[in-house]
Amino acid sequence: MRRNRNVKIVATLGPASDGYEMIRDLFLAGADVFRLNMSHGSHDDIRQRHKLIRQIEEEMERPICILADLQGPKLRCGEFADGPYELEEGASFRFDLDEAPGDASRVRLPHPEIFAALQPGSTLLVNDGKIRLKVTDCSPEHADTVVEVGGEISNRKGVNVPDVVLPLAALSDKDRKDLEFVCELGVDWLALSFVQRAEDMHEARELAAGRAAVLAKIEKPAAVKAFPEILDASDGIMVARGDLGVELPVQAVPPIQKRLVRGCRAVGKPVIVATQMMESMIAAPVPTRAEVSDVAQAIYEGADAVMLSAESAAGDYPVEAVRTMNAVAEEVESDEIYRQILEAARTPSRERVADAITVAAREVAETTNVKAICCFTHSGTTAKLASRERPRVPIIALTPMIDTARRLTLTWGLHCVVVNNRVERFKMAVVNAARAARNYGFASEDDRIVVTAGIPFNTPGSTNILRVAPVQERAIYEGEPE
Repeated sequence: MRRNRNVKIVATLGPASDGYEMIRDLFLAGADVFRLNMSHGSHDDIRQRHKLIRQIEEEMERPICILADLQGPKLRCGEFADGPYELEEGASFRFDLDEAPGDASRVRLPHPEIFAALQPGSTLLVNDGKIRLKVTDCSPEHADTVVEVGGEISNRKGVNVPDVVLPLAALSDKDRKDLEFVCELGVDWLALSFVQRAEDMHEARELAAGRAAVLAKIEKPAAVKAFPEILDASDGIMVARGDLGVELPVQAVPPIQKRLVRGCRAVGKPVIVATQMMESMIAAPVPTRAEVSDVAQAIYEGADAVMLSAESAAGDYPVEAVRTMNAVAEEVESDEIYRQILEAARTPSRERVADAITVAAREVAETTNVKAICCFTHSGTTAKLASRERPRVPIIALTPMIDTARRLTLTWGLHCVVVNNRVERFKMAVVNAARAARNYGFASEDDRIVVTAGIPFNTPGSTNILRVAPVQERAIYEGEPE
């Protein structure tokens, strides 16, 4: 099985997409990566979903990527005696550590670390930004505010602090337990919420200990400011536009999305564009035109993946949402303007031999009648470098490592194939590449492919050889002119 597009689709699993048949239908409709949201569901629920995905992977004989999304610390106010209450613009309101039920003038905020970071003039957002308050006075035990934008406040509503870096670790106690559970279970990627600084990623990477790749969710203004350092410390990035749109002016989100996608492309790390991509399909069988344009824009930018959240996890039309996203991707990628945009945004990189080899592979493929670029990879580096080039021909990533194949499934344009034996000679790499190109319909006996690899084999980052090879196996062995 192969996709007729390069961008990948991430589908979140939940109550609407729990069983074997539904997950299988989502895969057949176009889902390449399944997201397990650790904010919802027990460990038993997560374990069962993981098991079903791996069963479908075995049945389909195609690597499937599993991404576990950690919840992160949740900042919420306390409970009210008789609420909800309506906060009027210009009114005074206090947050404090008092455990007494709240009323129209105050409520508990059980996070002393917030009070430690606040200053007069800081902004507090409540209930996904629907209520905006400005701090007028604060201490380690309280914050007095004035209501700038009013609205209804009720029990345990979320609180955002957009303009200060909070002295909070991105990993809560729950996250640490969840991280260990999913790493032992065998997920391929970890998504870390509430990232504010590169140190958050260093901690997550240390705990993962190589068992899963680590992805930073960019959802706070502090993370946008520290993005170069966070990107350097991460294996990938998720542009989590929902929380960004709460903590920043909504008009700031599109240019931020473009900058983050381009930054990831420049260094060859996968980037997912997420949140509210087809939100209306939670309750409707077709998306709005604006949502289709939003998905298309992320694809035009060259994002590695686009993501469905509640649309596939809790909506009424999960399969239709994936199928629609797949159709949008195929349509966009058939547009010549798509190629022009991708190529205009390409960042030249020839610092290493591996960079030069992958650039040359793309140029050879695009200037001769070559049907595919085949990358032999152990760690995934060779394939990710090929993907960074965004070539016009398909990329086949061949590896003896099932874990590598699964992780690479998130990356733009990669069709991942697990070879059954470790390859020690380059000629056998070419033979395996030719077989994969034929078997998956990328090329016929009369065609040619580009093969890249690193010699010696099984050495990460050693890409140093390129060959234009015939697909016909007899020609490879006989050394006929290529």
